[in-house]
Amino acid sequence: MASIKRRPNGKWRARYYDEAGKEHARHFARQKDGQAWLDEITATVVTGVYVDPKAGDITVATYARQWAESRPHNARTARRVASAIKNHVEGTKLGARPLSKVLTSEAQGWATGRAKVLAPSTCAYTVYLVRSIFASAVLDRKIPRTPFVKISLPESIPARIVPLTVAQVQTLAAHMPKYCRAMVLAQAGLGVRIGELLALRVQDVDFLRRTVRVETQIPPNEREREDPKTPLSKRTLPLPQFVAEALAEHIKEFPPLDDGSLFYNTKKKTWTTSHYGKVFIAAAGEAGMPEGTTTHDLRHHYASVLLDAGESVVTVAERLGHRNANLVIKTYGHLMPDSEERTRKALDSAWRAADQRRTSGSSKAV
Repeated sequence: MASIKRRPNGKWRARYYDEAGKEHARHFARQKDGQAWLDEITATVVTGVYVDPKAGDITVATYARQWAESRPHNARTARRVASAIKNHVEGTKLGARPLSKVLTSEAQGWATGRAKVLAPSTCAYTVYLVRSIFASAVLDRKIPRTPFVKISLPESIPARIVPLTVAQVQTLAAHMPKYCRAMVLAQAGLGVRIGELLALRVQDVDFLRRTVRVETQIPPNEREREDPKTPLSKRTLPLPQFVAEALAEHIKEFPPLDDGSLFYNTKKKTWTTSHYGKVFIAAAGEAGMPEGTTTHDLRHHYASVLLDAGESVVTVAERLGHRNANLVIKTYGHLMPDSEERTRKALDSAWRAADQRRTSGSSKAV
């Protein structure tokens, strides 16, 4: 319901009631200006883009926190989102701005600033996160449209992965403390994430069926287990013989903890990612591994071996616990065996067969 009336002071008072019955009013010197305002409001109501004029006064940081609290994130994702909002929204000019006042140029400026202090992948994630927050604000009718459109980020060309060879992995394992050697071989032979490796229990290993079940993970810098990264991360992996032998020997010399934990430090506590990472990096240096080698390189080794053996990208994605094969192609595409010769053979074979049929047919006709 909308109306416009002249006030005793000569100004025109235009008012309307929103869907919640809340009154909104403005005063104008001219009647036609008040009517134009009401017409504009009516148009937004009819088209379904109406927003409370004061709804967008909430700051970006405040709305971002409210948005995060409402999302069905698992514990690990919730921590990552909260950290991104705290460090890259609250601590910036964007975070203090009212939602409705943010311009696309400001959104671009914020993204450009983040690109200067964050790694490309982290920056892309952070921009995606804030874009999602503004998209939600539109759906909540806090703002009529999002300023996060056509946001550009610096082009990033990731370095090609050069996986560790079998000989390098063996050398690396030999330089690890004795109670950690099986960890290197297990990660290289199972392709698990570091958190999944640290969480492995003796009950997860089926020596008879030669499989390993990934059921849990230990999040960064924690010791308690939780669900893996995604539902697909829960998976059953083939247990290679060299890993089975390494685990059997490890269990014999370093019996599992009461909860079944296979890997633990000298204080008989499960590893944290940071503590194990320091031990790993020190051993990698002593073993003469390429600069920057981390535990994740063992996962790269695993993927490269499977691809070189002719495993499909779909199978490799499933083994790695990825949602789809696109990431495998993007990350390891350059490692896939050259198919040029297979292409030549396939075409030559088809044409030879066709020529033989044609020649055979001509002979019969004669």
